Amino acid sequence: MVRIEELKRETPLGESEAFINFQQELSLAAKVDRSVLVIGERGSGKELAASRLHYLSPRWQNPFVAINCAALPQSLIETELFGHEAGAYTGAIKTRKGRFEEANTGTLFLDEIGLIPLEVQEKILRVVEYGSFERVGSSKTIEVDVRIIGATNADLPALCKEGKFKQDLLDRLSFEVLFIPPLRDRGDDILLLASYFAAKMAFECGKEQDPSFSDEIVDKMLSYHWPGNIRELKNTIERAVYRTEEDRVTELVLDPFKNPFKSNRPESDDQGDLFSRVELEEYQRMKEQLDIVFIRKALFRASQNQRRAAQLLSLTYDQFRGLYRKYKDLLG
Repeated sequence: MVRIEELKRETPLGESEAFINFQQELSLAAKVDRSVLVIGERGSGKELAASRLHYLSPRWQNPFVAINCAALPQSLIETELFGHEAGAYTGAIKTRKGRFEEANTGTLFLDEIGLIPLEVQEKILRVVEYGSFERVGSSKTIEVDVRIIGATNADLPALCKEGKFKQDLLDRLSFEVLFIPPLRDRGDDILLLASYFAAKMAFECGKEQDPSFSDEIVDKMLSYHWPGNIRELKNTIERAVYRTEEDRVTELVLDPFKNPFKSNRPESDDQGDLFSRVELEEYQRMKEQLDIVFIRKALFRASQNQRRAAQLLSLTYDQFRGLYRKYKDLLG
């Protein structure tokens, strides 16, 4: 069984090339006292990456303050970041420090930074440039020393072109831009993380044995695209472990919202058919294109191991080799 100390850790897990390269880039950026942007899909671990940036930096003994800008009404973000004086607005009974003051000498993590209103962005820009600001309702200048780490899944350069994000602020914050690899591009890290989450859930449920996964479930995990990334994998594995009474997971529910009582019978031949508008004469060409897409994807997931790629596609090795030779010149 996994020890309690191991269950409490939040160290990122992974052995894939994409993951290791990201961690090396993160470790390098952590040592330089400049702003960093972390770009990643939902559930990919942006806050964990920001925390790691802080604790690998020279500021590691000082505060790490995090704020999720998506969780606050836009009218309150300025007050949350910069604080307010007593009487600054209705309900402001006493003076309150903002997150910038709380993070002084440390790191401020701004999650979903693309949602910050333009007028607040202007104030953040001043902090980045001059290290000073005023609380809401005050003219007194407060000086702070804060490293900013921003995170988002949005296209910030595109938001700048649309006038929704200040280009000057983006320029100041993007000393380094780190892209978290999505889970689907991390190969066998999926299995490593799944085993870790399964062990944690087994411990929580009082099970005496760490669960294992059937070959079918392993293939299912490796072939699924995991749009919710690590968060989705964690929920899926924990759900599977708590539901099974055995020491081996043989069922994995990827869509918990799938209604078992809803009829799957289509009302017409074309309903729900992705290729309903494709002419029958296109069959061979479409089949070839689909084969190429799936062979490329399987090889990538299998780190170019053809036997593993064949398993992911539920093909024999000879079947896969035949397709590979057929399309070799088109695979690139």
